[in-house]
Amino acid sequence: MTATDPRPELLRYLRGAREAVLWKLDGLSEYDVRRPVTPTGTNLLGLVKHLVAVESDYLGTVFGRPFGEPVPWADPDAEPNTDMWATPDESREYIVGLYRRVWAHGDATVAELGADAVGRVPWWPQDRAEVTVRLVLVHLIAETDRHAGHADILRELIDGAAGLAAGGDNLPAVDRAWWEGYRDRLERAAREAGAADGPPLG
Repeated sequence: MTATDPRPELLRYLRGAREAVLWKLDGLSEYDVRRPVTPTGTNLLGLVKHLVAVESDYLGTVFGRPFGEPVPWADPDAEPNTDMWATPDESREYIVGLYRRVWAHGDATVAELGADAVGRVPWWPQDRAEVTVRLVLVHLIAETDRHAGHADILRELIDGAAGLAAGGDNLPAVDRAWWEGYRDRLERAAREAGAADGPPLG
């Protein structure tokens, strides 16, 4: 990050996180990108839909540059969690395409405003509602990377695919049998450590 302008480096990290989220959808069926994998319903396409709302607000509304397309699930009066799942008539292509257009709008906001340009986040507490482009980029990197981590786990639970990025999974070059043995070893270690807690309750 340069001392004069942090935007290029911050955008590089944000773009990497955006692409990581979308990569986790590659090769999956319509059912698998939508199906709830956790007890709270977390699903891959829902994460993308949520991030559409996040970016359209933080790099649009906050700086007085509203995104030019409707994002009804970002409305404060929308049904709770409507941004976290896709209806049957909201296609993967529509949501992913909208996300990419939101990126372009957000990147244009960053390019047109300086790192220290001031905006206001009306849903934050009053004492910290005034923000800069720099702060919002840091916030979006944290938010998007958090959801990329969710997507990592969801994808592994769906079909076993794991890793950082297409063509560079950053995992040991080992086979399935090695992973099974490794997991069994961790299970034994957890059980051994848990024995000190006594028998499970209930």
